[in-house]
Formats: sequence, structure tokens, C-alpha cells
Amino acid sequence: MNLYSRMLAVSGLAALVGLGAAPAQAQAPAYPTRSITMIVPFAAGGPTDVIARIVTAHMAQTLGQTIIIENVVGAGGTTATTRAARATNDGYTLITGHMGTHAASVPLYPKLAYHPEKDFEPVALLAGTPILILAKKDFAPKDLKEFITYVKANADKVNAAHAGVGSVSNVSCELLNSVLGIKPVGIPFNGTGPAMNALVGGQVDYMCDQIVNAVPQINGGTIKAYAIATPERNPSLPNIPTTKEAGLPEFQAQAWNAIFAPKGTPPEAIAKLNAAVVKALDDETVRKRLLDLGSVIPATAERTPASLAALVKSEIAKWTAVVKPTN
Repeated sequence: MNLYSRMLAVSGLAALVGLGAAPAQAQAPAYPTRSITMIVPFAAGGPTDVIARIVTAHMAQTLGQTIIIENVVGAGGTTATTRAARATNDGYTLITGHMGTHAASVPLYPKLAYHPEKDFEPVALLAGTPILILAKKDFAPKDLKEFITYVKANADKVNAAHAGVGSVSNVSCELLNSVLGIKPVGIPFNGTGPAMNALVGGQVDYMCDQIVNAVPQINGGTIKAYAIATPERNPSLPNIPTTKEAGLPEFQAQAWNAIFAPKGTPPEAIAKLNAAVVKALDDETVRKRLLDLGSVIPATAERTPASLAALVKSEIAKWTAVVKPTN
């Protein structure tokens, strides 16, 4: 073999050795690698905001990344929900929705820019939140029976606060008003927090609100609570009768809060987020904080994406039947 041939042979061997020693193609780092934005479709301090902050604080520890709460108000939560539906579906933009944004909004807004079932990936149910019939502390009626008599006799004078058309406070009070056969003046606010502040300040007469927003005010004596719209009393408010006990069994309402991601978010991201929620809801500190506020913590079987998808489907059907007849 001449010198040229030997050089070619050595060169080829070196190339083969180099090829064999080449490192495997680097894999993309596991989700999440940066902070996550959690959109809350109402003002800070309301029930959805409070629940989101309690659960996401623990989720952030599990995921090893910061979860930034971004409050976006307007149109009963549908402004923020539309924004979330249009966000990049990479797992870094999520939304804490509820019965209003992901169910009652469908029959309420004929031109809704999103559809809860088609434009979102369900992640996990966070908590159930019973509804209470509340009033300013100096409202004349002493109990629910007197309340019913009073608002029926003064339907053109009384007003009801809510967090915007399509919000839980709006839809649940529309159900109450339908049961009572009245049409009071509705006073909208950019979130349940501001609506509650108006009730505490005596600027509005009554409202239907989630228990999370009401427990501190009820216990502090700054508002009245006539009844809770669930079959049983709530441990955080043992002295508040159920609507059935108080004389209005037809009015039953419980809201819920859950996390959703834009449609098409990778399954591995959904799985990690769901696992982080499940872990948070099993944490004793998180559970105590939620239970102290009157929340109902979902059973393990109710925390799956499939279970949340089924809940959204059933809730859309339920509230369509309620909302459409009342226009």
C-alpha cells in the first residue's frame, strides 16, 4: 500500500471512530422550564382568585417553577377566558375558570368567542364552592322567609350585586330570582371582591355569592347570611341554615373552580399539571385553608381531566336549561 493509500485508510478510520463517538442528539428539557402564567378572570380578592392562589402556591413547589397570577377582569370573566383560549398552547398559560366562564357563558353569550369544550384542555377540578344568599347587614328582613316576602313586595326597588353577566354571582342570583318570580335591578362589578365590598358598605341590597368570599364577612358580622343553597349545612358556617331548612328548597346551587389549558397543550404538560393539583389537594395545609373557607374538596376520582371534561359538559346542559327560559 503506498503512502497515499495508507493516509486515506487512516483518515477513514478516524472518521468512523469520530462518528461512533458522537453524542446522542440532546433531548428537549422536561416541562416546565420557566414560569407559568395563571390567568384569573376576576379581580384580586374574589373567590376564584383566593382558591387559585392557595392551590398554585403549592403547585409551584411541586413543579419547581413560579406560577404568576394575572387578574384580567371584564364581561363576567369571558374577556380573560377568550384570552386564555387564544394563548400559545405550550403549557405556560393557564386559566382558573369556573361554572360561569366554562358553562353558563355558553347560553348567556350567543356570540361567545370561545367554546369551553372545543377550545380548552381540562386539567383538574380544584374545589366546589356552595352558594349563599347574602344581604347588607342592615337589610330589613330577619330571615329567609322575610327576605322572600320583602323582595317580592319591593322587586322594583331592591337591587342585587354581581360580578358581571355570566359570573357565578350573576347566574346563581338569576336562578334565585327566577324561583322567586322577581326581576330586581342588577348592579354589575368587575369581580366578586368589589361586589362584596359594595355589600359590606351597604351600597347594594343583596347578592348570591360563593362561600369562599363570604365566610370572613359573615363571621365578622359585616353582612347577613340568610341560607346556604346546599342539601346540608357547611362546617365552616354551622349556624347558617340550608335553603331547604329556611323555606326555599327549590333553590340549590354550588359553583366550582378548575384549571384549564388552551386546546392542543401537550399531554405530558397536562399530566404534570394535574399531578401537581392532586398533590396540592392532598396537602394538609392546603386542605385546611380551603376547608376553613367553606370549600368542598373534590374526591380523588373527581380530579382527573376526564372527570372535569364530563363536569363541564353536564354543567353547560344544566345552565342552558336554566338561563334560556329566563332570557
